[in-house]
Amino acid sequence: MTKTANILLSVMAGASALLLTATTPAAANPNAINPIPVLNGTAGLPHLLGRTRAVFQVTGMASPNSTQNYNVLGTDLGIMWDNGNGEMLTAFGDTAGVGFPNLLAGSLWSWRSNILVRSHNQDPDNGIFFDSVVHDIFGQARDLVASPKIPLIEISRIPTAGISVNGVQYMSLMSVKTWDDVGQWTTNYSGLAASGDDGESWADLGFTHRPNEGGNANFQMNAFTKSGGWVYEYGTRSGRNNPAYISRVREEDIANLGEYEYWDGGKWKKGDVDAAAPIAENVGELSVMWNDYLGQYVMLTTDPFNSVVMRKASSPEGPWSDPEVLIDTRELPTAYAPSIFPYQTGRDLYFLTTVHNQYNVVLMRTSL
Repeated sequence: MTKTANILLSVMAGASALLLTATTPAAANPNAINPIPVLNGTAGLPHLLGRTRAVFQVTGMASPNSTQNYNVLGTDLGIMWDNGNGEMLTAFGDTAGVGFPNLLAGSLWSWRSNILVRSHNQDPDNGIFFDSVVHDIFGQARDLVASPKIPLIEISRIPTAGISVNGVQYMSLMSVKTWDDVGQWTTNYSGLAASGDDGESWADLGFTHRPNEGGNANFQMNAFTKSGGWVYEYGTRSGRNNPAYISRVREEDIANLGEYEYWDGGKWKKGDVDAAAPIAENVGELSVMWNDYLGQYVMLTTDPFNSVVMRKASSPEGPWSDPEVLIDTRELPTAYAPSIFPYQTGRDLYFLTTVHNQYNVVLMRTSL
């Protein structure tokens, strides 16, 4: 264990009585969690009694990954995708660590908006273990795409989806302008960033920005999946409990907004973002993937009660089934952002979700 970790453990032991247990749904604002980062993620795995089990602490001081060694004491999201060569990349969102606090943004943390780890772990039965992290000269996980973190300008730049196309990695990120009520926030725009070196460095593709207005407002938070040479992009407005929409584009044109087609409920319409019709209602952060065991696409989101739910469909655009509850909000009211493990795992469906009152990411398993 590093000297830093020992110091942090001492602080944690001395302040453990301050740890709060949330009884309300997950807030949008990451500053609404425990202000002492070392206290996050140390209470053990949630004890769930329904069809889903919490099986592995992915991040935080209680994780076998020891993410405190690269100054990740709290983080959220955990968006996973294969890099095209059998390696899994995972992007996390707002990330807490020790260091200079970001007081302008109302945070006592040393705060980063988007970080990335790598793993060759394709069987999550015993957990997900990281091989490397994109870091700075001090060994700390660093921001991939810079964000000024100034309220009313851009308080964070958060990844919502990732995909590999022809050896290039793409992330969809949302530019957050303000944190609003619980489960709600306002974005400036969404857009793609690209990396040609396995996620080590990223370019913000400004020409892919979708402003938070008109039909583009429906694609502020996204999810990706591939099928038949197409990339399917699912989208919602910023915040939770919104309709979901779908667009598609040929893989080689992923960075060309003019080539996107939008599902209007009966057919695809090219170049007309305003034509997109809802494919599902009451959606929070979402993740979509084909599932070999079911022979269907699976969509994970949260619902208006903040339960984690699953929908199924035989085609990317649907029709999508009614939601099935995987984690009831009465068991875990602060869960959000379920993200599907990107490799086939048979009857067991694995996904990551954030537990907001612990502000760390947990691996979940549910039986199909």
